[in-house]
Amino acid sequence: MKTSTFRIVPLPTEVAEEARHVAESGAADHAVIKVDSPIGYPCRHCLRWAQPGERVILFSYTSIPAGHPYSETGPIFVHAEPCKRYSTTSEYPADFRIGRVLRAYDANYNMIDAEVVNGREPEEVIEKLFQISKIAFVDARSVSRGCFTFRIQRA
Repeated sequence: MKTSTFRIVPLPTEVAEEARHVAESGAADHAVIKVDSPIGYPCRHCLRWAQPGERVILFSYTSIPAGHPYSETGPIFVHAEPCKRYSTTSEYPADFRIGRVLRAYDANYNMIDAEVVNGREPEEVIEKLFQISKIAFVDARSVSRGCFTFRIQRA
């Protein structure tokens, strides 16, 4: 078996727990939503689609820090109930093999390249992007909405 050249970095547990705490306090910027579609609410912590009947928290997240040209704050979801953080970090998450764009950045958060993975193996795209030496990390984002899904780092 080939060793992975990358590592998947899901949303930190601390961020998911803080979102749950803030939502419980009734903050207007952390909405609790009952899921009504099997593919509309991707949890950034466990990296699986929330299923109809489950509850998720919708809140803003900044994957690229403020003060950089590509800084972007956008909506993301986490399960309202605690979920296990995605741990198979040497494997690309099965739920997100389509509908993602991979944006590659350097260490100063400048976007170097981007590729859509629809119809292509994401591992091949990641490997191709990481052949560019100045790429420090890759963010997987929704093709349709542009929302951050997870980060990919070199192994």
